[in-house]
Amino acid sequence: MKTVQMTLDEDLIEAVDQTVAKLGSTRSAFTRQALRQALSRVEQEEKEQQHREGYARQPAQQREFDDWQDEQVWPT
Repeated sequence: MKTVQMTLDEDLIEAVDQTVAKLGSTRSAFTRQALRQALSRVEQEEKEQQHREGYARQPAQQREFDDWQDEQVWPT
């Protein structure tokens, strides 16, 4: 691992400290988890944007997925 220095607002530090105390964790562990979640969210948003752009460039055609209609039967 590598140590990094960060500048944070006092109220943010206080909120993190209160939260990690409740969780029985540390600032570092909490921050690592938060950063991993943020990176995952950014990656997911990028994929969704690519998906939207793909459909904007080549929209689904009317009745394009009709062959799959019978496969979408939901149990009652």
